[in-house]
Amino acid sequence: MDNNDYLKKERLHNIRHTLAHLLAASVRQLYPGAKNAIGPAIDEGFYQDFDLPEPISDKDLPKIEKKMRQLLTAWGNFERREVSVEQAKKEFAWNPYKTELIEEFSKEGKNLTFYVSGGFIDLCKGGHVQTPNKEIRPDMFKLTKTAGAYWRGSEKNKMLTRIYGVAFETKAELDAYVAMLAEAEKRDHKKLGQQLDLFVFSDLVGPGLPLWTPKGTLIRELLDGYVWSLRQKIGYEKVEIPHVTKKELYETSGHWDKFKTELFNITTREGHAFAMKPMNCPHHTQIYARKQFSYRQLPQRYANTTTCYRDEQTGELSGLSRVRAFTQDDAHVFCRFAQVKGELAKIWDKVVEPFYKSFGFQLKLRLSLHDTSQPEKYLGGKDRWQQAESILRELASQRKMEFFEAVGEAAFYGPKLDFLATDSLGRQWQVATIQLDMNQPERFDLYCIDEQGQHERVVMIHAAIMGSIDRFLSILIEHTAGAFPLWLSPVQLMVLPISRKQNGYARQICKSLVGNGLDRSLQVDLRVELDDRDESVGKKIREATLQKIPYQIIVGEKEMKSKKISIRTREGKDLGVMSLKKFVEKIQVEIEKKK
Repeated sequence: MDNNDYLKKERLHNIRHTLAHLLAASVRQLYPGAKNAIGPAIDEGFYQDFDLPEPISDKDLPKIEKKMRQLLTAWGNFERREVSVEQAKKEFAWNPYKTELIEEFSKEGKNLTFYVSGGFIDLCKGGHVQTPNKEIRPDMFKLTKTAGAYWRGSEKNKMLTRIYGVAFETKAELDAYVAMLAEAEKRDHKKLGQQLDLFVFSDLVGPGLPLWTPKGTLIRELLDGYVWSLRQKIGYEKVEIPHVTKKELYETSGHWDKFKTELFNITTREGHAFAMKPMNCPHHTQIYARKQFSYRQLPQRYANTTTCYRDEQTGELSGLSRVRAFTQDDAHVFCRFAQVKGELAKIWDKVVEPFYKSFGFQLKLRLSLHDTSQPEKYLGGKDRWQQAESILRELASQRKMEFFEAVGEAAFYGPKLDFLATDSLGRQWQVATIQLDMNQPERFDLYCIDEQGQHERVVMIHAAIMGSIDRFLSILIEHTAGAFPLWLSPVQLMVLPISRKQNGYARQICKSLVGNGLDRSLQVDLRVELDDRDESVGKKIREATLQKIPYQIIVGEKEMKSKKISIRTREGKDLGVMSLKKFVEKIQVEIEKKK
């Protein structure tokens, strides 16, 4: 990022942070007794949390926006005041949330500061525009939604009302983003998942624990099968592991100290401490450690699709994007140091790029490095980290893909290549990841026998292609608006007879398209459904279209007599009349190419 980009980003952050203050002031005027909690700038905008005297909803946002624009005219310079703990507590004696923050900051030895503008005082560390009424125009921001949010993110605390807003430097940018939000709302995977009957959440099962329907399960298996087919070509083998482990495994790996508050802990009847696995890599080290490997037997490549569990806070759960039970398409390679570059290249070239190209995602690369100023956050010494990061940087530089470096984004055990996918709405998501780990083999004493018969420390590569299948599906559903490519659609064809008279012919078509069907010369096994209800063909077409079924085969009197079919796409395009054989040839190519 050059200096101009940095300055623009900082300015936009300050605009958004200032608007969070303006939002707090407006709500407190409109709703006497309202208590504002925290209100940071975030990507694309800002939010503010409130303890309100009465409930509000999205329909109240225009009124709050209007008040913000009224107050903005009187907001001149921001005044910074350093205050004592006693002064801060006195000012915010009415606000338990600010009081809690004041006590916390004072214990940490932080300076306490107030920022004041337009008569509104707030506890804040800074980061605003200097003169809001001159630097912020009324057309630069918009409030977007309300939501519930637990204070400090803990379900043990009170549920507050969070108001979100967006802000950009120009009206054109704001309008474009608001239009994107409207389109994103239509594509919301939580709504489409229900409409397409892919997954469900149950209050009896619990929040963050998705249940997958037959259609949703089929999509998951097709995706996982595709990743496995790519891995299998480069020598991976499947392994399986249990869903629980002794505490000692994660103590050895270092995960216990890092993630112990995020684990589902289990105590056996005998008093032993176990945990539901939040990740798979420590288990896989034990599969490698089961016997002594010669250098001739390396690399050892293990692939495992399995569910992991993390005790996420209720307020942070969001559809499939953040859950408590998620399935990873995980893989680990144990190899010699000299084999690392070749193994990394295989994963990149033979798995990651082909997989994401199938869905039309544009990929960008983030080289995630450790923060040398905070060595306590990471396992292993300086030299090992520099060596690992140098290998990944060299690989990234050799590829044509755009990449940038991100200090502090590494895993605690090693640097990463994180692939960022841009979806059809221009949003960016972190998807696949390849991680280079020289620390876990050290902690678990993993080695091979070299040419001289000596122990040689191995290197471990972590590679998740979809990462979490659940989260990837949330991205894919919104990227495609639920219109999956033909090969992935749970129902590929819907046969629609125009009247009862064509029901028999429609059934013959269905049977011919299924494996070992009536017409074995077609050599095809498709996922086909028949809608022979006594309804108008128009209604049948509308319902098949809402279900995002790729092709509709419509048969009437004319098609039955000529032994042909009429084809219509879910986009409403009429492909005309053709023989069943010609149609099958067309879609087989589409399936094979994964278009």
